[in-house]
Formats: sequence, C-alpha cells, structure tokens
Amino acid sequence: MKSRKTINLTVAFILSLFTANVYSAELIYPKYTEQKVVYEFYFDHPQKIATALYWLKSHIITLTEEPYGFAIDDLDIKVIIHGTELVTLAKNNYAKYEDVVERMRYYSELGIDFRACASAAHDFGYNAEDLQDFVTLVPSAIVDMAHWQLQGYALIVPKVTDKKFTTEEIR
Repeated sequence: MKSRKTINLTVAFILSLFTANVYSAELIYPKYTEQKVVYEFYFDHPQKIATALYWLKSHIITLTEEPYGFAIDDLDIKVIIHGTELVTLAKNNYAKYEDVVERMRYYSELGIDFRACASAAHDFGYNAEDLQDFVTLVPSAIVDMAHWQLQGYALIVPKVTDKKFTTEEIR
C-alpha cells in the first residue's frame, strides 16, 4: 500500500501538468473604442513633464498601431497644465526645455490640445504672449477639467515619482 504522502505527491504532480499555464499572464486585446481624454499635468518639478509626455505617447501609440489602428483623429486628447511644469511653456525658457517643448509641439500638430491655466501662469508672472504658440490659455485649470469631464472625457492624472532604484535593482 502506498503511503499517503506518495499519493498526495503523485496527485499534485498530475494536477500540475494540467494547470501549468494557470499561473502565467495572458495578453488580451480589449475592444477599445474612440476615446475622449483629458490629462491633468500638475507636478512639483518642471522636468517631470518629460515623463508625463511618455504617458501621452503610450496612449497614442497603443491606439494607433495594430491591432487597433485608430486614426489620430479618432482620439480627442486634451492636456491641462497648471503646475510648476508651466514654466516649460514660457518662450524665454525654450533653451532650457527645448526637448519637451518640441515634443509637445509635435503632439499638438497631431491634434493634441494643450491648455494652460491663466491663473497659474499669472502666479509665475506670465501672460498669453509669454507662452508657446501651440498652447491655449484658459481662465482656470480646475474649471476647464470639470468642463471636459462633464462632456464625457475621461480624466487621467499621471503620477510621476522620483526614481530611487534602477530597474535592475528591483527586478
């Protein structure tokens, strides 16, 4: 007669043969539709806008490449800027933030609507003439976000944290 331990091990082994893939991730492709999205950019350091723009890039690439293949015109994306990153939009800071300004300009040419808070701009000492030409100045970022959400836009708030470890250190 086989021991209870041997029987349990045999049953466990046989079950593992049938359930080997149960513990693996599965890549699925949900049936996404055209999207209306408003991004809120409000960061504690101007350089964090560079990382947030990768969120925007990922959003666009995922939906415009296969298997989705949406036209960029099928995406209605607004970016509302009202934190310290607002300084990246000032013409007099172009040399310091050229890379992110040109990325935003490129996205703007694709149809992404960049909006900046006039109240926050005023706090930094800027007016409409001081900001890049692809930006629309609105009276209040908060009121503008509420407006777009009431129009059915999804709100995305990128969380950009300071990286403390390399990928290799935490993998």
